[in-house]
Amino acid sequence: MYDTIVIGGGVSGIMAAYAASLNDNKVLLIEKNKKLGKKLLISGGGRCNVTNRLPYEEIIKHIPGNGKFLYGPFSVFDNESIIKFVESNGVKLKEEDHGRMFPVSNKARDVLNVFLNKLEENKVEILFSTEVAAILSEDSKIKGVKCSDGQTFKANNVIVTTGGKSVPQTGSTGDGHKFAKMLGHTVTELFPTEVPITSSEAFFKEEKLKGISLDDVALSVLKKNGKARVTHQMDMIFTHFGVSGPAALRCSQFVYKEQQAQKRQDIKMQLDFYPDIPYGKFQEKINALIKENIDKSLKNILKQIQQERLIVFMLEYLNIDGSTSGHHILNADKDKIINFFKRFTFTVNGTQSIEKAFVTGGGVNLKEIHPSTMSSKIIDGLHFAGEVLDIHGYTGGYNITSALVTGYTAGFHASHK
Repeated sequence: MYDTIVIGGGVSGIMAAYAASLNDNKVLLIEKNKKLGKKLLISGGGRCNVTNRLPYEEIIKHIPGNGKFLYGPFSVFDNESIIKFVESNGVKLKEEDHGRMFPVSNKARDVLNVFLNKLEENKVEILFSTEVAAILSEDSKIKGVKCSDGQTFKANNVIVTTGGKSVPQTGSTGDGHKFAKMLGHTVTELFPTEVPITSSEAFFKEEKLKGISLDDVALSVLKKNGKARVTHQMDMIFTHFGVSGPAALRCSQFVYKEQQAQKRQDIKMQLDFYPDIPYGKFQEKINALIKENIDKSLKNILKQIQQERLIVFMLEYLNIDGSTSGHHILNADKDKIINFFKRFTFTVNGTQSIEKAFVTGGGVNLKEIHPSTMSSKIIDGLHFAGEVLDIHGYTGGYNITSALVTGYTAGFHASHK
């Protein structure tokens, strides 16, 4: 008999098991991998972006998938609590751009060891290479779990921290959603976020832009009326299947959402190569550039402000002769060029699969969860935390913050029941 059983030894599961083990509670952590924290070790490119130091409001803004729900768990344990927890256990953190927090050592393993040491210190029992087949309940109360090998463990509290369906090699294969449904919870539709965007446009397939990388551009997902649903100003890269890089990854969930809103697969995206220069000023810049280089060919003039491969593509795409000298450039062609640089619009048809995404969108319906305890409104003693929930943010320490905060809150509540 245990006080609490935690299913899933990822980021939120480790934190939930630690918090549940406070007050000398007897806790069992069940993990289907041979080791804990597989996703933690690959986060932040192996450096572990453990949290973000921005104020609550900014963190919520960077978690477009139901971030406001986190005000509840933040009242129990927040981003500053995460920093204090890691540093007070011997691992110093440093702040990088946009509030991102990393271990000074740049080693994710150091952060994981903090958690593993606390689990050992608090005598948390861990079962490795074990899959849970079902969560047991009776009269809407938790009774324990049954494993695939036939073992049964009793407990009055179960915390589900099995992750989403992204990065399945870490063990996230949607088990928690299955358990949630079996116990009467609803699960919103799952979709990939923080993932490259795909297109069937001929120029992508013909690899005319493949490998061209762009700094600080503004990429937008367009609504049916042509207005931007969202715009992200960051770096990006063209690929053989569409667009990738930070700006594209951040836009990806809105591609899915706009497909749902428009009830169609093909939607439009727009690219502004010079987002910091207003349209009129850019017009002046191009006119001045041509005037200063009046004897040169159009292609050689434009090469001064942009990569040659992109210029060659643009001129071909717009059906403009690049060998024309500055003297003979038509005003109509000039307008086309300006429009291309400021409003290049192309069609996309979706994103890569959820398995290739770093974050899962959708999950256990938050209307059925108490935000200040992470406990179920349907089954007494059942809790959910981490990516199994319908919460998703951008990369930059936001998802790991959500996982740790909800994990601690669920465990803390279970330990005081």
